Amino acid sequence: MAFKSLLSVAGADHSDRDVRTAASLCAEVGAHLSVLIMSPPPLGMSPPPLGDGIPEWPGNREQAIARLDKPFRQIERFSHDTASSGKTSREIHKLLRATWRCYDVDVVNCDQASVGDAVRARALCNDDLTIVGPALLNDIKLGPLVINGSLFDTGKPVLVVPEGAEATLSPRRVLVGWGFASRGVPFGSGSAESASRC
Repeated sequence: MAFKSLLSVAGADHSDRDVRTAASLCAEVGAHLSVLIMSPPPLGMSPPPLGDGIPEWPGNREQAIARLDKPFRQIERFSHDTASSGKTSREIHKLLRATWRCYDVDVVNCDQASVGDAVRARALCNDDLTIVGPALLNDIKLGPLVINGSLFDTGKPVLVVPEGAEATLSPRRVLVGWGFASRGVPFGSGSAESASRC
């Protein structure tokens, strides 16, 4: 089965190893590579309730500083995470410019509850395959959400590349699974034809 487009999902703090794997697979079949970088959610701090403002500064200084410490730490962490996702995006652009000609890179800021929806929307735009590499598999927070969003919510195939395995679009073994609708079978049948074991 000739794949036209592949989707690779990476966390903002992941290495470029998964993207390199996806780029080599794209080069193997001449496919378009879409990279989706999942970044932490935008900062959502609620204002203090009315009448609960900062106490009078000279009298309750320690209490006021303690109340401001948590929002300050949240802003500091968000600034660090945003800088990290921007750096990751630039590094991936630089890598893909040198290795592959047909690609796009997007950064998505969303909370954990929305990761599946963001990946599902992007996987539906990519008509063929989502690649889950070792860095994403080892990410306990992001990995399962990406797999659920791309596999179960779209019915499109997912290529799982565990640590130490060689990624190929002509595998020796293929596992095909489906729920009530057998949408996964037509997508997996191309790979299953070339496999020695299905």
